[in-house]
Amino acid sequence: MSLRYLVFLLLVWNPQVLHAQSAAQPCPAPSLNGGFFSPGQSAYNHEATLSYACHDGLKPAGKGWWGTSRCQNGNWSPKPQCIDEKACVPLTIPNGNYDASTDGWYGERDRIWVRCDEGYEHKGRDATAQCINGAWSSVPICEKSTESCGDPPKIPHAVIIGKGYQEVFAVNSQLQYNCEDGYSAEGPDTKTIICISGNWTEGPTCTQSAAQPCPAPSLNGGFFSPGQSAYNHEATLSYACHDGLKPAGKGWWGTSRCQNGNWSPKPQCIEITQSCAEPPKIPHAVIINREYQEVFVNDSTVQYQCEDGYTAEGSDTKTITCISGNWTEGPTCNANCGDYPSVPNGDVVQVNGISLKYRCNELYTLEGPDIVTCQSNGTWTEPPSCKAAFCVIDPAQTTMYDIKLSAVEYIKEGLQKFIPCIWIDRTRRVQCIHGRMYSSACCTSYDHRYIGCQSEGRIQN
Repeated sequence: MSLRYLVFLLLVWNPQVLHAQSAAQPCPAPSLNGGFFSPGQSAYNHEATLSYACHDGLKPAGKGWWGTSRCQNGNWSPKPQCIDEKACVPLTIPNGNYDASTDGWYGERDRIWVRCDEGYEHKGRDATAQCINGAWSSVPICEKSTESCGDPPKIPHAVIIGKGYQEVFAVNSQLQYNCEDGYSAEGPDTKTIICISGNWTEGPTCTQSAAQPCPAPSLNGGFFSPGQSAYNHEATLSYACHDGLKPAGKGWWGTSRCQNGNWSPKPQCIEITQSCAEPPKIPHAVIINREYQEVFVNDSTVQYQCEDGYTAEGSDTKTITCISGNWTEGPTCNANCGDYPSVPNGDVVQVNGISLKYRCNELYTLEGPDIVTCQSNGTWTEPPSCKAAFCVIDPAQTTMYDIKLSAVEYIKEGLQKFIPCIWIDRTRRVQCIHGRMYSSACCTSYDHRYIGCQSEGRIQN
C-alpha cells in the first residue's frame, strides 16, 4: 500500500484530523456578570482582543482595574470575570509556593498556607496569609535559612559548571569551579566547594602569568575617575553621566574593572526616560487594545472607549499619552439620557450599564419597577415612587394624654411598639396598619401577654 493512499484512509477514517486542519474557530461574545466589555460584538475572530471593566463593588480577576482577554480558537483566555472587590488575586511568594485556587481567585477571609523552597524557612514561623477586604494580610516571607548559603563566591577567571544560577543553596550543597582558558589553579583543573552551616568552603584561585592592562575607556556623555591613559589589570574606575543621561545600571554613578585588557562591565551612558504608572480609571470607560501593565514608558498611549449607553464629547474613543511621567487628560463618559431621574425619599443603589436600580429610604415602600432604563430616544423609563409606610405619634398633637413621650415617635407599617403611660409599669401597645394607628388601653406587661388588654381602636394624631 502506498504512503499517499494510507494517509488518505487515515483522514477519511478520523474526521478529527480534517477538523484540526480547518481554520481557527471564532469566539462568541463572553458572558460577563457585573461588568462590560469593548468592543461590543456578537462574535470575535481568532486572536481578537477585548478589554473589560467591572461595575462598582467588583473588579477584574487579575491585577489592575481593567482586564483583557484574547480569543484562542473559540475560547477566551483568560476568561473575563468580575469578582467581589473584597476578593484577592493570587499572591506571588518569592522563594515559596502554595496550592492554587481552582477559581483563580480567593474570597474574603480565605486563607492560604505557604511552603518555602529548599534552603528557605518562614520568617517568624508565619506560614499563612488571609484575604481581607481585597488585600492579603500577614503575607508570609520565605527567608534564607541560617544553615543555607547565598551566592557562591565569584572567583576571578573561574566559572561554576554543571549547575544553573540560584540565589540560595541548602546546607551540604556542592558546586564545582573551572578556571578560564589561560588560567589555572593549584591542583586539579576543577575544585569543589561545600555549603556548611551557612558558609562556603574555600574556592580555587585562578592565576595567569602575564595579565594585560586596559586603555582608557571611551565614554559618550560622561566622565570617569581616576583619569589615566592606561590602567593595570584589576584596576577599578568610577564614572558619571551628563544631564539627561544615566549609567547603564542602577544608581547615578557606575563602576567598571579592567579584566585582562577589557573593561567589565563596559562603561556606558544611556538616555533617561520618564515613565508613567497605570492610567487613571474613568467611570463607564474601558481601555481597549492594550493588556494590563504597571509601568508605561514615555510617549506611550492608551485608548479609552465609553461603555454602551455612554458618550464622551467628540468621538466615542479618546487617546491619552504619557508625557514626562504624567498622563494627559482622559475622557468623561456621560449617560445618553442625562441626569438620573429624581425619586423623593429614594436613591439609586446600583448602576448597570444603561440601567439604574432604585431603593426607597427606611419607612418608605417602593411602588412601580425598581429598574429604570435609558431608552434609545434619549429618555429614561418611568421611575418608581416611594410611598410613606409609617405612622407618627407627635406628643404635641396626640389625643393619648396618658402617655409619657418627649419626642416624635415613628412606627413602621405593620409593626407595633409599647409606649410608657403616666402610671408606673403600664404601657399602651400601638400598631401601624395601612398608615393608621391603633392602640390598646394602658395595661401592665402581664395583662398584655397573658390576659389581654382592651383595645381603644384607631386613634387620631
